[in-house]
Amino acid sequence: MNESPDPLLDLLHLLDLERIERDIFRGVSRSSLVPRVFGGQVAAQALVAAGRTVPDDRSAHSLHAYFLRAGDPGAPIVYTVDRIRDGRSFTTRRVVAVQHGQPIFHLSASFQTYEEGMEHQAPMPAAPDPESLPTAAEMLPRYADRFSDPGVVDRLIEARAAVDLRYVDAPPFGTVGEAREPRSQVWFRTNGKLADDPLLHVCLATYVSDMTLLDSVLLAHGRGGWAVGDVVGASLDHAMWFHRPFRADEWLLYDQESPSASGGRGLGQARIHTADGRLAITVIQEGVVRVPRA
Repeated sequence: MNESPDPLLDLLHLLDLERIERDIFRGVSRSSLVPRVFGGQVAAQALVAAGRTVPDDRSAHSLHAYFLRAGDPGAPIVYTVDRIRDGRSFTTRRVVAVQHGQPIFHLSASFQTYEEGMEHQAPMPAAPDPESLPTAAEMLPRYADRFSDPGVVDRLIEARAAVDLRYVDAPPFGTVGEAREPRSQVWFRTNGKLADDPLLHVCLATYVSDMTLLDSVLLAHGRGGWAVGDVVGASLDHAMWFHRPFRADEWLLYDQESPSASGGRGLGQARIHTADGRLAITVIQEGVVRVPRA
C-alpha cells in the first residue's frame, strides 16, 4: 500500500482547483476503489468552483446535483460556473463538469448572507462516543475474508486515510447475508486540523457524504456492497442542506437510513449532527443498486 505521508494534505490539494478563466476551473482525480472518479470528489470540487465565484460573506446553504456519466480518473475535469443570480441575500451558481467533451456532472448551489431567524431542529439520535469505536485501520482487516480480492482492505484504508471514519455497527460487508434494519451510523472527521475557511469545511463534508450513504440500502437486503461484488451501482443524484456552522475536523455523526428501494434504485437520507448535538446538515441521495446478473 503506497500511502501518502500526509493523506489530508493530498486531499486538500485535490480540492484546490486550478483557475483557467474567470469562471472556469480544472481539477484532477485520485485513485478510487472502482474504475471511475469517486462521486464525492466531483461534488466537492464542483462546490469549490462555485464557491470561488461567490463573495466571502455568503455561505453555502444547499446543493443539488446529478451524476451524468462515469468520470475518467486518468483525465482532468473542467468545471464551468454559470452565475445564475446575485441577489441581496442569496447567490445561485450552476456548475457543469466536463471530460472528453461531455458533461459528467451537474450541480446547482445556493449561498446566503448570515441572518437571524426562527430556530428549531430534530434531536440528535443516541450514539456511542466516537473515541470508543475502532478506526478503519483497526476494523477493516477483521473482514478481509469477505473480499475476493485480498488487496481491497489496503485500498479501502488508503482511500479513507484523510478521514477518520468510524462505524457504530458492523458495515454492510461485515454482515453479508443477514438482512438488518436499513439504518447506519458513522462518526467522521478529517485526520488533521483545517484552516478557518467555512467553504473548505462544507466541501470536505460533501466529499465524505458520498462514502457511506447507500449503506442503509444494502443492509436492508443483506448485501455486502461494491467491494464484495454482490451489488453493482453508482450515485444518481445528491442533495445537501447546510443548516448550521460546523467544522469537518471535529467529530460529526452521520445518521443514515433508507426509506425505499425499487426499480434498481435505492434512496438514502441522513442527518449530520455535531458532537454537541447541533443539526448541521441534511443529505439525500438516490443511487443505482442492482444485483449482478449471472
